[in-house]
Amino acid sequence: MRTVRSASERSEEMGRLQEKVAIVTGGNSGIGRAIAKRFAAEGAHVYVVGRREADLAETVAEIGPSATAIRADITNLEELDAAYARVVADGRKLDIVVANAGRAESGTLEEVDADLFDKIFDLNVRATFFTVQKGLPLLNARASVILVSSSLNNRGDSGMSVYNASKAAVRSLVKTFATELLPSGIRVNTLSPGPVDTPIVDTNSPTPEAAAAFREYAANEVPMKRLGRPDEVAAAALFLASDDSSFCTGMELRVDGGHAELRTTVRRRSRAEG
Repeated sequence: MRTVRSASERSEEMGRLQEKVAIVTGGNSGIGRAIAKRFAAEGAHVYVVGRREADLAETVAEIGPSATAIRADITNLEELDAAYARVVADGRKLDIVVANAGRAESGTLEEVDADLFDKIFDLNVRATFFTVQKGLPLLNARASVILVSSSLNNRGDSGMSVYNASKAAVRSLVKTFATELLPSGIRVNTLSPGPVDTPIVDTNSPTPEAAAAFREYAANEVPMKRLGRPDEVAAAALFLASDDSSFCTGMELRVDGGHAELRTTVRRRSRAEG
């Protein structure tokens, strides 16, 4: 007896992003690499954009022929233009843009200098803005644009004023972009991860012991008492990129173990129980 499968079942077998084309900035490591790998596994061709040649080569080797590496510093608008020109040269348009590239550095009000301030805002805000603007001519109808913010975007953590403000700006951009692009059918959403265990923890730590101490501290800040995994963030990105989120635009999807919404409540409960 022949089994008749529904369209949704056939789509699931084929992959939720079958024949889609995506570009992921900062896709050569951490969350960006996990997103690129998941998109490719779901049937998309992924352009992986990053600054480090070795990491790009490793990422594309992991993914295989469904990925194309583009070395670019997206804070340089000429290099950003060249990245999109590569997509055009390949005869493709885009169904998904993930603006993931970002810089995370800390400093108190007294410590932050103009150079650090400019570096954070240049990548996290300016480059993110132009990643979307310059990608617009390549976007297909009903495309999905995802801007990666942070669970810190509405908090006042000491030493994180510039970073948190930059991620709050990203969230604000999404709201306006989503409004402006409504007539085109293009959806724009925010993906806000909480503390996630990525190589940047080791990169930003002076010693392995310091990295381990930070992981322990960060895990204790999360109500679920653990760090997130890059693949968990990638799963949320897949939802926003696919037709599963076809009725979602201008929203923020937090993947943070309750970091933004529950931390204060959990601490109060712990004090009361103690």
